[in-house]
Amino acid sequence: MPTLALSTCWNSSRHRTGDDCLREIVDMGFEYAELSHGLNVHHMEGMLKFVEAGGIKVTSLHNFCPQPIEVVTDSPDCYQFSSSRSEVRQRAVKVTLQTIEFAKRFGADRIVVHAGTINKMVGFGRELIDLVMQGKYLSKEYVEKKLDGVRRREDASPEAIVRLKETLKPVVAAAGEAGVRLGIENRDSYEQLPSEREFPELLDELGPPCGYWHDFGHAQRKENLSLINHAQWLESMAQRAIGCHVHDCVWPVDDHQVPFSGQIDFPRLVPMLPRDIPFVIELHPKRPADDVAAAATKWRNTFS
Repeated sequence: MPTLALSTCWNSSRHRTGDDCLREIVDMGFEYAELSHGLNVHHMEGMLKFVEAGGIKVTSLHNFCPQPIEVVTDSPDCYQFSSSRSEVRQRAVKVTLQTIEFAKRFGADRIVVHAGTINKMVGFGRELIDLVMQGKYLSKEYVEKKLDGVRRREDASPEAIVRLKETLKPVVAAAGEAGVRLGIENRDSYEQLPSEREFPELLDELGPPCGYWHDFGHAQRKENLSLINHAQWLESMAQRAIGCHVHDCVWPVDDHQVPFSGQIDFPRLVPMLPRDIPFVIELHPKRPADDVAAAATKWRNTFS
């Protein structure tokens, strides 16, 4: 049966200690967890003791984990590899190297990575969503806005991609030495890196330590905004996938919902993926525990 894990993003904010956080996940019926962004060093101490005692296994860590000590709120995009500021890129590398070290300590061989953002495009995704909410989906105004955004992004992308690749070099090298794989995640907004067009070439250039991390909810958001076809995209990247985030999406972009509660056709999409990768349920903290447990049971029954 494929490995099913629950991300600590669902419950870490409710626990002061890491062992209590992981114990709740075990009590929910999970044998595996992903340690997500938003954890502090104190969480990590308790979690490490819990894992070393055999309480649970860790599939993956989500960069940055733990969060940088100077960042007071949960912010996985606080430092970006594609930033135009060298000090920001350097800090992104340093805290990612720390995540790799923690992955080794927890016995996890995968790290989920956000690649970056094209700053000139920030806000474009929100503009499309606003038009949808105004009832203008696929209107002339919507289509023109989308096409203009595509053109602007293509013009701005090369410079950001160069910075991204160069900045990731020491991270990729360190991951390879540590036996840890970097899962570059598909993001939920068009201004984020890489785009679907850029993904294959980026993975080719970064090399074997890197793979694709599929986020079901993010892909569905993009399909709902007419930016991609979810099934076609997943089919094209499935064999490069080293893990995935599982959550549902309610039209148009309300994601991180409990699986099977939204519009994503999991029975159609999941069989495209390799069976030996972790499937990590990644939910908003407000999702009820009973709903989460029921969805996990249905997942196991559906895909066993």
